[in-house]
Order: sequence, then structure tokens, then C-alpha cells
Amino acid sequence: MPRIANQALPLQDWCVLSLRPRNQHGGLRAAAARSGARTLALSPFAIETRADAATRAALAQALGAEVVLYTSPNAVAAAAAIRAPKASRGQQVLAVGSGTLRALHRLGVAADAPGRMDSEGLLAMPQLAAVASRRIGLVTGAGGRDRLAPALRLRGAVVLRADVYARVPQPLPPKRLDALAAVLADPRQVLLPVTSGEALQHVLVGLPAPLRKPFARIAVVAASARLADVARAAGFRRIAIATDARPASLLRAAVDAFA
Repeated sequence: MPRIANQALPLQDWCVLSLRPRNQHGGLRAAAARSGARTLALSPFAIETRADAATRAALAQALGAEVVLYTSPNAVAAAAAIRAPKASRGQQVLAVGSGTLRALHRLGVAADAPGRMDSEGLLAMPQLAAVASRRIGLVTGAGGRDRLAPALRLRGAVVLRADVYARVPQPLPPKRLDALAAVLADPRQVLLPVTSGEALQHVLVGLPAPLRKPFARIAVVAASARLADVARAAGFRRIAIATDARPASLLRAAVDAFA
């Protein structure tokens, strides 16, 4: 049903702060626009593919494992830039979430993903229940939570890790800080989707002192209960939890909680 011209959208006049890596704000920006909000990009990182000899060798080993796990769309893209991913006969390919799954499907790789789109959901999948002595390739990025590899090793798996990209820290430029200060003049209608604790901490560390108090008053929508706890520990109090990290899910939860 078409929207009546003068009917306000649910996040009309809101500003959504995006902590996605540089040049990866499109999905969140489109979801915010559909709800009537504008977006301010605050990229804490840029994604840099690693293509050195050691990474290529590690990726070749990981892609030859009995089970291959991809932890993000960035991992899929970086791996594809180095070596086209292909699933061999009998090999199981798993994706941490729907975005990673779609990235693999676009490359013609059949894969499965958990209903709960995070490391804990991946570890709960039946394909990873009995992995003692099995080789598991982990295609991921340097840094991050590093939850999967230790948990799989505790189950007796042989983990072959390939860090195919790096998150390169990016300071917020002065003009972007000025834009953030203008938005925080009224923090009641500012929304921060949180899909990475690392990204949130990096932005908080880089905030000038005068912006820290109003920043803590904005609304937060976390992609999981764990990330809600991270936001709470950082001093945020207006917190909602989405069903997953997809932009549409994050904005839907924000509308339900705050609009």
C-alpha cells in the first residue's frame, strides 16, 4: 500500500550513525532511508585484503579442509580476490550469517548458516558438534573476537586459520567530528546500531571529551544480547536488541523500541 504523502515515517528526523567499515555503509543507509532517517558514516576501520605468500598458503590449506567456515562477507570477498572459493565433493561450507551466505551463493558456493547469526550460533550447528580430529578451515580477518578457533580446538578439531583481511583503524576526520557534534546537539533522536564490539570501542576511544556525555545518551540497537551488554558496560542506557545484524532487523527493532 503506498504511503500517504504527509504521513511521517517511523524514524523521521532521526539520524543513524553507521560504524560499518569505510565504503560499506550502503545497506544500512538504504534501510535508514526507508524508515525516514538520514545516516552519518563514522567508519572506525577500512578493510584491507591480505595477499602475501603466507596468506595465500594459509588460505589454500583452509580451503582444503573437510569443513570451511567463513566469518563475514569481507572474508568471502577477500578470499575470492586471492583464490576463487570452490566446495569440493563432500566438503561442508558454513557461513556465520545471511550476508556471508549470500556472498558465497553469488560465487556459486553452496553453504549453510545458523539461525542465530554469530559465532555462538555457528558453534551450535550440528555440523560442528562432533569435530574431533577433523580439519576445519577458518576464513576470517585478523583481530576480532577469536571465539571460533579456541572453541573448535577444545572440541578436538584441527583448525586451519587464514586471516585474509585486516581491519585498518581510521581516525575520524575533523569534518566528520563536526557533523557528529551537530547531530549530538539533540541526542534523543540519534540511533547507533552496534554489530561489532571492536568498532564501538574504537569509536569511543577516539571521541573528543565534549562529545562523550551526549554520545552516551543516544539510542543503541545491538545485534545480540552480548553486544547489548557491551553497550551497557560502555555507559549507554537506551538499548534495544535486534534479532540479528541485518540492517532491516536492526532498524525494525529500533522502531519498535524508540519510535
